[in-house]
Amino acid sequence: MSASAWIWLGGLHSLAFAAFHMAFWKLFGWRRNLQAATVADRAILQILNLRLIYVLLGIAALCFFYTDELRSTALGRAVLAGMALFWVGRTIEQFVFLRINRPMIHALTALFVLGAAVFAAPLFY
Repeated sequence: MSASAWIWLGGLHSLAFAAFHMAFWKLFGWRRNLQAATVADRAILQILNLRLIYVLLGIAALCFFYTDELRSTALGRAVLAGMALFWVGRTIEQFVFLRINRPMIHALTALFVLGAAVFAAPLFY
């Protein structure tokens, strides 16, 4: 597979995770469940989630509209490496903070590893 195809897959991966994060309010019943949190904790959690959605959409846009630049420039390769490290870090954090033995958790962990691989792959072309 070409470097450009890997970059497009990275865009799709980012877009899918942005959509997943957009569903957090409903999936996790945040309207109800976050009422038990402090005002600051409730705000921080939701603000961080919104900013992550923004970043993931931005990365997806870069992958779709600046594919050649990501593949062929030092800055683009740094962005790809940064995203690969982002997903490596997210995988590690999964084992540190979310030690739950459930199939869905294992599937998410696999998707984080996939993200690291997809963003790292174009760096080897």
